[in-house]
Amino acid sequence: MNLYDARSANIRRTWLLMLGFLMLVIAVGFGASWYFDSQGILYAAVFFALLTNVWSYYYSDRVVLSMTNAHPATREQYFDFYTVTENLTITAGLPMPKLYVIDDPAPNAFATGRDEKHAVVCATTGLLSMMTRPELEGVIAHELSHVKNRDILVMTIAVVLTGFLAILADFFLRMSFYGGGNREREGNQLTLILAIVGMILAPLAAQLIQLAISRKREFLADASGALLTRYPEGLASALEKISAYGRPMRHASHATAHLFIGNPFGTKAGDWVGRIFSTHPPVEDRVKALLSVR
Repeated sequence: MNLYDARSANIRRTWLLMLGFLMLVIAVGFGASWYFDSQGILYAAVFFALLTNVWSYYYSDRVVLSMTNAHPATREQYFDFYTVTENLTITAGLPMPKLYVIDDPAPNAFATGRDEKHAVVCATTGLLSMMTRPELEGVIAHELSHVKNRDILVMTIAVVLTGFLAILADFFLRMSFYGGGNREREGNQLTLILAIVGMILAPLAAQLIQLAISRKREFLADASGALLTRYPEGLASALEKISAYGRPMRHASHATAHLFIGNPFGTKAGDWVGRIFSTHPPVEDRVKALLSVR
């Protein structure tokens, strides 16, 4: 898959993710409206789904930055971070993204935003203090490749929509236990159904992210970043340092884990179970692929 195919595929995934969210919310809203004998619930669910889709498209990056406790980075305080990004955006033909920093000793970074003009690149203080300039260039080039490939659009929207799904499922589940409606007509059958829906929506939300985020895109961003810097050894060395740190980030979250260049939960997440459900390929595979780029 080339870069143009990747961009088109990510746009399609975004629309499919938003459409799937809309259909799931309508389905849950239909069940709740039938149970409580109120068409208003269905209309409210449709309105909620449409509003959430629009809102997530425009404001999901702000949600991600808030969830990760990120704050703006100034040129004076983070000179290398700013100048490395500035130089690479000129090389890549991209607008200068906004730069944010997370106060965390664990080395990591991510990109967010809906398009090239509204992109954000965020790094931890641990990464900025630990990396040499060539290694930092490799990491930033990787994140800018996510921006150019439009990976950040589908990755960022996935965070917000799946979070809203979990909230909505919990809301309807509570309504089923504390509301009235037609419960006496059907006993507790629909209550049981809604309970099951609530139980499966949380892992389903995680699976939506897994479907939206492909491990191949990490390889693609690695390769694109290496081509941008012309020095794949820089990113390879950075990935090894990130992996070797081992300890998790202070505020690691499954909702945003797929955004980061490295696993924010540390090396403990690298067992066989973690690898099955991981959105990132093993670091050793990524390093091997990078060092074969010439």
